[in-house]
Amino acid sequence: MANDAQDELAELRASIDNFDAALVHLLAERFKCTQRVGALKARHAMPSADPEREAQQIARLRALSQEARLDPDFAEKFLTFIITEVIRHHDAAKRG
Repeated sequence: MANDAQDELAELRASIDNFDAALVHLLAERFKCTQRVGALKARHAMPSADPEREAQQIARLRALSQEARLDPDFAEKFLTFIITEVIRHHDAAKRG
C-alpha cells in the first residue's frame, strides 16, 4: 500500500513539475511581449501604468478563474503581482 501511495505521489509531483515548467515558459513569453509594450511606451512618452486596462484585465481574469474553478482572489493577487513587475520594467525602459 505504501509503495502505491509513493508511486502516485511521484506521478502527481511529476505533473506539478511539468505545470511549473510550463508556467515559467508562459511567463517568459508574456514578459517578452510586455517588454515590447514598454519599449513602445518609452518611445512615445506614454505612462507605464494603464489603470483602466489593468482593471479590465483583473476583471477578465477573475471571470476566467471562476469558470476554471480557481479562487478569483488568488488569480487577482497573481495578476496584480505580474502587473506590478511589468510596470517596473516599463519604468526601467524609460530610464534606458
